[in-house]
Amino acid sequence: MLSKFLIIFALIAIVYTLISSFIFMLRDQGEGKRTVRRLSWRVGLSVLLFVLIIAAMAAGWLRPGSFGPVRYPVSELVDP
Repeated sequence: MLSKFLIIFALIAIVYTLISSFIFMLRDQGEGKRTVRRLSWRVGLSVLLFVLIIAAMAAGWLRPGSFGPVRYPVSELVDP
């Protein structure tokens, strides 16, 4: 459950850095380095999120195809 909250937090941080870099791009009009710095943070956060997801799947904290925090048996979710 904690891993899912970390993934959601990382996605929110990635979207925040993307929006803020767009705003800096409009305000600085290509003169400053803030846009490049924010986009670098976005790439780093995206790589970190990818590694976190792979590590959580390897540790068994996340399963591919799981449907959120409610735990249903897989047989009830899949039609025969």
